[in-house]
Amino acid sequence: MSPVEARIADVFTAAGARGFVHARELGGEAEVAVGADDPVVLASVFKIPVAVAYAREVVAGRLDETERTRVGKRYRIGGIGTAGCADDVELSWRDLALFMLTMSDNAATDVIFHRVGQAAVDRVLAGLGLERTRLIGCCEDLFASVLADLGASDDSDLEAVFAGASPEQIWKLAALDPERTSSSTPRETTTLLEAIWTGRAAEPAACERVRTIMAQQIWPHRISSGFGSDVAVAAKTGTLPAVRNEAGVVSFPDGRRFAVAVFTRADSLAERQPAVDAAIGKAARLAVDHLRKETP
Repeated sequence: MSPVEARIADVFTAAGARGFVHARELGGEAEVAVGADDPVVLASVFKIPVAVAYAREVVAGRLDETERTRVGKRYRIGGIGTAGCADDVELSWRDLALFMLTMSDNAATDVIFHRVGQAAVDRVLAGLGLERTRLIGCCEDLFASVLADLGASDDSDLEAVFAGASPEQIWKLAALDPERTSSSTPRETTTLLEAIWTGRAAEPAACERVRTIMAQQIWPHRISSGFGSDVAVAAKTGTLPAVRNEAGVVSFPDGRRFAVAVFTRADSLAERQPAVDAAIGKAARLAVDHLRKETP
């Protein structure tokens, strides 16, 4: 482990977590890697390949992005965006995609996922040779696995079931085990990001759609917290109990761009973990600063 990689590992230890990091400059060969080939839980980072599959459908003319669709009771699971609306919501496909990536709207994600299909998402991953990245359904499937693991019925209130679960039960959830849920590695995640930013993940117009939406993400507390306002960050977060992730591309005014994937597993199940969130930004900054210095 290099000095900078040791410093990054120490940042996560101090925050009460273990971190898994991979960073590379787009078009470059140098890297910073901390557990970069370890399997990690994707959480909502899985929405990036879903967005690529969606954009492919739009550009190919198989999906009219201005067509409106309804987000109904089936998807109303609580939380942010349409998932938390009290009533049915009607939106265009492109607005659902916006909500999926910018605010991590789970309902919007599932409606899009069911429209494009698992096979279309799998083709994105297979086409890039991401053999260690797998998606097991969408948010609906993840929540169903949680309810099943906790011995609750499919129609149970997820928040109420969580509130009644013991820490021991939560730690054993399949949703927190990369061998039993949607997972990847930090290295494969930056490979996906680089493919999106260089137009290899799909048609150039499709990749541009994904990049544009990711640049509008509303959460500033992870990777973005490590950089100044002159540095642009286009990224996607992922959050589950004990899991705090973010993967994205950091772009500097001088034109240099860096793909960064940071996955964490905290020692605590606390709902709010600001120290871990901040550690993601610190780790990303350490990695990118090292790459900028090593390959000026």
